Amino acid sequence: MRIKGLACVATALCLLSGTIPGNAQRVYFSTEELPDLIHCLPAPPDSLSQGFTYDIMRYLWGKTQRRDSVRADIACRDAVWSYEALLGEFSVPFGLVVSREGTPAIWALMTNSLATTDQMRVAPKAYYHRRRPFEVFNEPMLTGEEEGLRGEGSYPSGHTMRGWTTALLLAEINPAAADTLFARAWMYGESRVIAGAHWQSDVDATRAAASIGYSRLQTSPRFRADMAAAQEEFRRLTAASGQQGREHFVLLAEAVPDAILEIRYYGTYNFVGDRIDGYLAPTALLTRAAADSLRAVSDDVMRLGYRLKIYDAYRPQEAVDHFVRWAADVKDTRMKQYFYPDLRKQVLFKQEYIMEKSGHTRGSTVDLTLFDMNTEKEVDMGGTFDWFGPESHPDFCGNPETGVYDAKAGARRRGLTEQQFRNRMILREAMLRHGFKPLSSEWWHFTLKDEPFPDTYFTFPVY
Repeated sequence: MRIKGLACVATALCLLSGTIPGNAQRVYFSTEELPDLIHCLPAPPDSLSQGFTYDIMRYLWGKTQRRDSVRADIACRDAVWSYEALLGEFSVPFGLVVSREGTPAIWALMTNSLATTDQMRVAPKAYYHRRRPFEVFNEPMLTGEEEGLRGEGSYPSGHTMRGWTTALLLAEINPAAADTLFARAWMYGESRVIAGAHWQSDVDATRAAASIGYSRLQTSPRFRADMAAAQEEFRRLTAASGQQGREHFVLLAEAVPDAILEIRYYGTYNFVGDRIDGYLAPTALLTRAAADSLRAVSDDVMRLGYRLKIYDAYRPQEAVDHFVRWAADVKDTRMKQYFYPDLRKQVLFKQEYIMEKSGHTRGSTVDLTLFDMNTEKEVDMGGTFDWFGPESHPDFCGNPETGVYDAKAGARRRGLTEQQFRNRMILREAMLRHGFKPLSSEWWHFTLKDEPFPDTYFTFPVY
């Protein structure tokens, strides 16, 4: 499939325009002072080797990825050869928008460093003059770059060099974001395989080349001074906004390994009907203290034959802002029948189903249910997560303080059976035993009583 659109047209125009003027005036080292990749890297695979067979298989894999319109669009964006486009893609996992005006110290460090390491790819490209996949197969590229790239060596990959170096540099500035930065850098290199611009072996070798260049940068006193300035700028800009603090959080997949994750706001099955802003990965984060207590809950319910199933944990402020914008758009009722069939959307904010601040944003609140290991199904709680209505209240059809079921209330329409009420109590009692407190309107919602950041609303994304 050949994608035609603004992103791919922009790709071709930017690549034909060449590199950014003035790079030579910003470099930390001249070409002669940098490691020679011809001596550092192995030669690309011979056309009769098993390595080249793998390259062909990966080229065919890349063509299948073009059928995914989302992934194809990412590959087109990744092809744009400009610092603005590159740093724009990495700003989200980095946790701060990187721009010439907004982050001048970080911008200077990044552009100076990339201009330096860009020089390293020139000699091996000319030396090996490896033909690119689209040339070998005589097929069109995804991104429309053929004329700009035809005849230019394929080994190593300039885009991968920039992408991996960017992750190395930004991870040094913000170590808490390293895992997501490198995941994005890996994808950035794979985009060149999907586009048909590079072989997989080009990309793989270039990641090592980027690390070689990065190690050389560390020996420059000017680079070290610029890095210190960039780190200080990051601390200053993020301290006031709440974007710092990721170091106080842990991944629940690691802290509570027996828990099942079904992060609703990363997908589209939620009351909005879209992926929610700030959810960059289907992961769950909690403060260390809350995660430790939740691990105790997990161990507790495991002895009863259950596992915890997590719907949501830490929620960045931008996600809450997304909910508020959605609530204001009264015409968008796509998910009404699934989550609020008895309510007009206009009352959701008034009745505090949607609020401008959420305890989740402080990092010690979790939404969860139980999963029965014998039936291999969610435990029947008599209502779905994020249902807007009295049926979600813990005291619906019973007294949660005493655990006494109200048979009369349970007999009414949409009432709970005694077993459904008991199931809610199993979860509630386990959470309370280990230091969590409930919410009066949601049976699935619990907050650590002694939360470590009771007055801080964090803004870094979920990744």
